Amino acid sequence: MSRTTAAVDTFLPGDWEELVTTALLGTDRRTPSGAAPGPRAPSALLDAAAVATVRRRAGLRPARAAARVEPSPEDPRPVLPPAAARRLTMLLTDRPGTSGGGRRGTAPDLMELLPQWLAAANARGFAPPPDALPALLDAARGRTDLRPAALRFAGPRALWLARLNPDWRFALRSTPGGGAPFPSPRDMDGIRRLWQEGLFAERVALLSALRSREPAAARELLAATWATERAEDRLMFLDSLRTGIGPDDEPFLEQALADRSRNVRATAAELLSALPGSALAERMAVRAGACVAVDRTRDVPAITVEAPHECDAGMERDGVVAKAPAGRGERSWWFGQLVESAPLGSWSRRLGGRTPREIVALPVADDWQSELHAAWCRAAVRQRDAAWSRALLGEPSAPEAGGPGAVSLAERAKLLGMLNGAERAEWVAGFIEKHGLSEAFQLLGVCAVPWAAPVGRAVVDALNIARDAGSYPWSFSGVMGLAERCLDPSEAGRLDALLAVPDEPENASPGAGGYWSEAFQRLVTTLRLRAAMLAELTPPTP
Repeated sequence: MSRTTAAVDTFLPGDWEELVTTALLGTDRRTPSGAAPGPRAPSALLDAAAVATVRRRAGLRPARAAARVEPSPEDPRPVLPPAAARRLTMLLTDRPGTSGGGRRGTAPDLMELLPQWLAAANARGFAPPPDALPALLDAARGRTDLRPAALRFAGPRALWLARLNPDWRFALRSTPGGGAPFPSPRDMDGIRRLWQEGLFAERVALLSALRSREPAAARELLAATWATERAEDRLMFLDSLRTGIGPDDEPFLEQALADRSRNVRATAAELLSALPGSALAERMAVRAGACVAVDRTRDVPAITVEAPHECDAGMERDGVVAKAPAGRGERSWWFGQLVESAPLGSWSRRLGGRTPREIVALPVADDWQSELHAAWCRAAVRQRDAAWSRALLGEPSAPEAGGPGAVSLAERAKLLGMLNGAERAEWVAGFIEKHGLSEAFQLLGVCAVPWAAPVGRAVVDALNIARDAGSYPWSFSGVMGLAERCLDPSEAGRLDALLAVPDEPENASPGAGGYWSEAFQRLVTTLRLRAAMLAELTPPTP
């Protein structure tokens, strides 16, 4: 009998804990079972552990036969065309890398095109080939931004696979009920049962789904258990009332203003302030109106501001946060909250019947303009008011890049979101033509994809100007990457003239010309690849 076999002959599979304990204590204090004390004890312990490890991995205790795995569900959607299926495999197996020196080279970043491919495939209602599902789920596991589109495309078979592989359990968490259908809207008993017994994600999804179909029924369901819900859950449930909010919701939201959670009170106040004709909105209009007036004694009428001197209990109940953030004055903090919660329609009555554009054009005394306009920006976004958004944005060619009312790029982007797609594109294009690309990145993010022709032309022209000027090329890499994903593929032909390496001005960054040529080659290649992707997903005309 060999030394190893002798050392482990007395060990059974259940003795793994004894081996671990001996290793932790040390063979000087505890001799392994079946081995003699001395210098060979550590080797005997390691030999025993090696054999026990193999035994644990390979051994199988007798047990009842497991139930046969249920077959995967059928997916009724049409199967991907063969060319599109091959493209999906390429997108899922791509591993982005860089060429020498940290430069990306001319090859497209295929993983960045996967979200667009999934959106197009979902829009056309295709089902994935079964052999692509594991790679698709692995991609969604690594990138949370892919999950909604990837799981929608993967369909019911993804949930079937997720129940068999713990690595893909996120698909079950991301799909309330693990793919189980919600009760019918007529099955109120089933709805109440799921509401009372379901997991939190299931309850949120149930409330949102019911709210989109039967707003009153969803509100009554929430009201029935409101007093017993946790504060963080009440906040999430209350947020679902944004869908289809109307006058019938006001009594419930007024009650929520007295909630013991400050965040719940703030959300209820925000919802009420955006509800036309609500009592809270009228109260805020009175408070904000008392702080703002037009001084007609001057040569040019101007707005004067008298911020509140205290934050009383009524203001706090209506959602005004009394304590100002660090570095912010209390009075300006209270004033901004009042203005952003007041109905924008009340300002025309308060300020002499003026239009939003005329109101925004009025000078504001005593350095209150930025505070007042910033609050109006937040109100325009909250109330989704296009007329006020236009007034606060101003003309894109205005000397002040931010327009007369916006105080930051983030505010401008939010205001643009209140305009229709065509108007948004025209404004952003005008901004780029006047101010260039250095501040336009956030604004481009709110434009519909693919970019409308005015935006695409403005971006390409600005990049071309930057190239000809010998500008530092790396500072435009973000916009170039955005163009690869968002520029209309039909623009590829117009870019061919930009592929050559340009002559570099004397003050240009070293190697800038080569970089620009490389970047434009990658852009053109990516646009043509996107065009091919869409063509592969488009069924032939009968």
